[in-house]
Amino acid sequence: MTSPFVTVPELAVLLDSPAAPVVLDSSCVLHPAKFDGDYRRDSGRPRWLEAHISGSQHVDVPSQFSDEAATLHYSHPTPQAIADELARIGIGETDAVVVYDTTGGLFAARLWYLLRWIGVDVRVLDGGLAAWSAAGQPTLIGEEPAPAPTAPWTPATTLDAWITKDELVDRSESDARPLVCGLPAGSFAGSDPTRYARRGRIPGSVNVSSRDLFAADGTVKDDPALRAAYAAEGVTGAEEVLLYCGGGISASANALTLVELDITAVRIYDGSLEEWSADDSLPLALG
Repeated sequence: MTSPFVTVPELAVLLDSPAAPVVLDSSCVLHPAKFDGDYRRDSGRPRWLEAHISGSQHVDVPSQFSDEAATLHYSHPTPQAIADELARIGIGETDAVVVYDTTGGLFAARLWYLLRWIGVDVRVLDGGLAAWSAAGQPTLIGEEPAPAPTAPWTPATTLDAWITKDELVDRSESDARPLVCGLPAGSFAGSDPTRYARRGRIPGSVNVSSRDLFAADGTVKDDPALRAAYAAEGVTGAEEVLLYCGGGISASANALTLVELDITAVRIYDGSLEEWSADDSLPLALG
């Protein structure tokens, strides 16, 4: 199986080839909550202007690849809406895409998950721009010409990528599928402030923090370390893996690392704790 990651040396070779991929910088700054209900984010475009891979373009996942008509921050748009936005920024149905970010890798994982959902050939640059720069690869500063749009296209297929709140509410206690929260341990336990209505976790879930699956330099940990982190919480890939976090972003990094392990039967609860915690009838566990 092809890894969902591409290394810096691999990308450097690809960018010099006739079939060079389109490179997207999906940086977005999501600030840690200082108090319950504290939700703040900033565009990552200023970071892209400061330094980016030559020929890349910045995309804003919250506005370009989320359903802005929805009440939740990152609800996935329709497959056709994603394809239409890709065509608008010059990406055709058969184009290969590499995504990265400068903000911890989570938004790159989210964009990867959305594009993979509709059948795009997409990979994530391991370590992001930091790894690219550390390897001595060149970066550019400032604006670049916007690519011309491509002809509109329709996704040929979609993966089974999402699970709803109602499905989780109706989930029986005997359901063997693991429900994994990708938030840090403090958020899982409810000891840290939350961006959302109430603290806690969905009862019956386990915690595999997506941030702990990456090394200090932003590169993904090796497969044995990833497998051990999941196995410690009973996640072996024998059953479909259900993922959630605060709003579907960290969970996408869990999906990315599971696919790296060839565990592809994964679905994300897109509403995650933003939706779950807003419904006072639904329980949350603490501690």
